[in-house]
Amino acid sequence: MNPSIVILIVGFFYIVVFGGLTLLRREALSAQFAIEAGLFTLLVSGLSAWVGFSIHPGIFLLMVYLITMRARLLVDLANLFARRGDFHKADGFYQLARQVWPDHNSRMIVEINQGTAFLQRGELDKAIFIFKDILEQIDQGYLSVKNEAATHYNLGVAYLRKNMDTQATVEFNAVLDTWPASEFANRAAAALKKKKKR
Repeated sequence: MNPSIVILIVGFFYIVVFGGLTLLRREALSAQFAIEAGLFTLLVSGLSAWVGFSIHPGIFLLMVYLITMRARLLVDLANLFARRGDFHKADGFYQLARQVWPDHNSRMIVEINQGTAFLQRGELDKAIFIFKDILEQIDQGYLSVKNEAATHYNLGVAYLRKNMDTQATVEFNAVLDTWPASEFANRAAAALKKKKKR
């Protein structure tokens, strides 16, 4: 088969599969993701057809993945440093993830993880500000159920650590309403139970 056609097929299936995963996560479809993947596919396919440029489909797939998932990969690196307690490096990668023109879904993931890092290091006011800002954007459809539950849970934890019990209870109950079968719901239920015992 013609290599340029193979690249077009691989690129098309990449867009369809990752777009389908977005729908399964109940996030809004990202036009930016589809445009970036489509343009890169057309560029590589065009080079293959007109210049005789040859690239293995597996390498092409890796390249298009790295390009379209750049912000999420940087968040993974930032989280790795945050788990090790190296928050200075983590902050650098979170900032870089914001600066590489992420789509809206990826930008929300950057913010959620950055808020969690603030929570881990005890910067509660910053964490609360970020989590509240994220939850105000729910109606735009860019937040998956998993991320919405995580955000409510982390906001509840931040409120609890600030001795704002009423607000914490509201957020923990929101986790139970959002995704009752999740690990976040189990943790929220445990936190509510512990509060009642007190």
